[in-house]
Amino acid sequence: MSDTVKSNSGASTTRADRARLTRRRIIDAAAELFLERGYGATMLDQVAQRAGVAVQTVYFHFGNKATLLKHALDVAAVGDDEPVALLERPWMDHVKAETDPIRMIELWMANSRSIMGRVAPILNVIRGTIGADPDLAAQWDLNERQRRTAFDALAQILADRGVLRTGLSREDAADLAFLISSVEGYFLATGTLGWSPEHWERTTVSMLTCALLGTQAVGLPS
Repeated sequence: MSDTVKSNSGASTTRADRARLTRRRIIDAAAELFLERGYGATMLDQVAQRAGVAVQTVYFHFGNKATLLKHALDVAAVGDDEPVALLERPWMDHVKAETDPIRMIELWMANSRSIMGRVAPILNVIRGTIGADPDLAAQWDLNERQRRTAFDALAQILADRGVLRTGLSREDAADLAFLISSVEGYFLATGTLGWSPEHWERTTVSMLTCALLGTQAVGLPS
């Protein structure tokens, strides 16, 4: 039997396509409910109802709520459900192709602002309850490790170009970039200080440029 069927509109879809669309509906429904009700108050049967599927379908695709949260964060980070890692996306090719190190950092932070805008609401839900939920604490730690890996990649690019400021190792550069661009710093800037995401981006570019390259980006705050 063929795995390709006709939809109501007449377009051909495969079983894999339908499964992927179902998974995405479940992920989107879960993300909405996590934001509306919080992680602890969201039940999988509520996710199923919001997604228009049976609760058994949710369990089949994700197994538990913690795994569903991880997928919701992953989709938010990259902006879609394509099976392509964040560091293998076209924006990373643009960073690698750039010859101006300041422009590399600007491109990196432009993408970081987009990512933060998508993941910050869910991360804020996690952040508020990590002390009381081991699943959320583990997810927060995983997210931080993934961010550290990303900044290690940035530091490696700059080190390979020989543009890191004198005496700064690749490892220390990655640590500085991770610290300066921290999630907590984003929350403080856009929450407590009332900065726009664009202001956070510009200021972070300036700080990274000074810390990693030893120079000041033109037209950015000193």
